[in-house]
Amino acid sequence: MVNKSLNWHLMNHRIALGAPKSVSLGRYDLWLLLGAFVALYAPTYATLDRVVWIREGQGHGPILAALIGWLIWTRLPKFLALNTPPNTFAGSVTLLLGAVMYVLGRSQDLMALDTFSQVFFLGSIALLYRGWAGLRLMWFPLFFFIFIIPLPTTFVDSVTAPLKMAVSVVSENVLHAAGFPIGREGVMLVIGPYKLLVADACAGINSIFALEAVGVFYMSIAGHTNRLRNILLATFILPISFISNVTRVCTLVLITYYFGDEAGQGFVHGFAGILLFVVATLLTLATDSLLGLFLKDGSQNVRTSPSHAGSN
Repeated sequence: MVNKSLNWHLMNHRIALGAPKSVSLGRYDLWLLLGAFVALYAPTYATLDRVVWIREGQGHGPILAALIGWLIWTRLPKFLALNTPPNTFAGSVTLLLGAVMYVLGRSQDLMALDTFSQVFFLGSIALLYRGWAGLRLMWFPLFFFIFIIPLPTTFVDSVTAPLKMAVSVVSENVLHAAGFPIGREGVMLVIGPYKLLVADACAGINSIFALEAVGVFYMSIAGHTNRLRNILLATFILPISFISNVTRVCTLVLITYYFGDEAGQGFVHGFAGILLFVVATLLTLATDSLLGLFLKDGSQNVRTSPSHAGSN
């Protein structure tokens, strides 16, 4: 009996020694990795600020970057509270992909690739620290990075041209229906003695992209649980962005018509950019409120309990 008991303990001891252990990063390791992230991408954001965000129509970049930081910070307590195992393999592969993208982006001056590599770097931290559960918790801040990635010039030019034409046509029709003496030559609006060119900043893909970011961020803050309501609200974001751009152009045209070209192209032009986001936000709120009249949160969460189901 003694020998059997001794053999049993020795066997358990060998199993315990040979059992693979899950290596989890500590809290200080997490802060160290986040600090490395900041140091690694400081040159990237310096380049974005110096080259991309100074362009007309790109001034929303720093605001969106700050929103990403806020989204990550607000989710960090829940992330740290997760008691889930890490996924070392997936995290290592993701980190390797991010490193390759970062090196290629920095060495070849590919800002889109350089900026996009942040998604893989932060995603790898989530996987290495809390596994798939951590990545699911942080998916929205990572998704929001797409709104600060510089779009390729060829893509911007190919999409901006039809957008500018569409905004010009709709703006002309709206003002003509309101009784104003307006005409159009391509993307040039003519009202009275003034000619106004609809610029990329007023109706380009970059402004549409920025307004899309506002709508998506609002959806995250609202936190509706009704899936259909979220889908419809996301669908309406694009026409809301278009209407906001038309409102901006019409406002600039009317200001120029009544107060002169200097007023339209001076301080008021910058104010029209603020008006763009105000209109988009108000339209998003109004659309969401209207959808809320028909689609209540929690309506899809009602289920028939097993006891009631069996009583019939």
